Amino acid sequence: MVEDADGERGRRWETFVVAGARRNALFCRAWAPAAAAETRGILVIIHGLNEHSGRYLHFAEQLTSCGFGVYAMDWIGHGGSDGLHGYVPSLDYVVEDIDLLLGKIAHENPGVPCFLLGHSTGGAVVLKASLFPHIRAKLEGIILTSPALRVKPAHPIVGAVAPIFSLLAPKFQFKGANKRGIPVSRDPAALLAKYSDPLVYTGPIRVRTGHEILRISSHLLHNLKKVTVPFMVLHGTADRVTDPLASQDLYNEASSRHKDLRLYDGFLHDLLFEPERDEIAADIIDWMERMLALQTV
Repeated sequence: MVEDADGERGRRWETFVVAGARRNALFCRAWAPAAAAETRGILVIIHGLNEHSGRYLHFAEQLTSCGFGVYAMDWIGHGGSDGLHGYVPSLDYVVEDIDLLLGKIAHENPGVPCFLLGHSTGGAVVLKASLFPHIRAKLEGIILTSPALRVKPAHPIVGAVAPIFSLLAPKFQFKGANKRGIPVSRDPAALLAKYSDPLVYTGPIRVRTGHEILRISSHLLHNLKKVTVPFMVLHGTADRVTDPLASQDLYNEASSRHKDLRLYDGFLHDLLFEPERDEIAADIIDWMERMLALQTV
């Protein structure tokens, strides 16, 4: 790992590429606490649709300052990873790539507890991944921020034609389905940073990508009772991209013994980029610390 440039807290960071389930190159980042500090646990971050892992630098710094190591992966068609920008042939591919990354992390950090965080569509992918026993066994718990659990097409025609067009013209950009104008943060600087970032996809959603989101959302809604992993779900009540009531349904229906729901009044979609981002991060860190404390009871 490379020492943090400012050297203020001796953090270490690195970027690396791993081969995905289909031998596709996946761009990843890692941050570690200071060399002298003991790593208490690891959080793996799975970003949301159209963004990338590099946006979570501030959050990663908060985690490392509390003794947590951090890994983050750009999924297929996103950030620095292989694939057409904004195009996801299957979200199941992302699940498989997460499994591979978790295996690499466990090999490099034997015995260190691992958590998985997913935002928005990344949250849906993380939740589906946790339904597989061999992935569930690698995790102490999952954190979901604004998960895409009940997704409606931006335009009625999308839902009707997506199954057909996802086969005939999967990379076609459906302009009527672009949610670019919906605010995702109450912080103007955060919005500017997001939409001026060249690694953030701002074009219309591609048909196959949209169909995959509808498909995974439907699958999860029919399997909420099968969720057994410890989880924390966080959602803003004013979110206009994903449905906070679906997060409430997850909390009510999941079979998990340890589960926590946080609804933030008036907050928007990108919780870790809201003005109260530090408080959101503190809530996540506190939950992970409580899960780790249960191991010693």
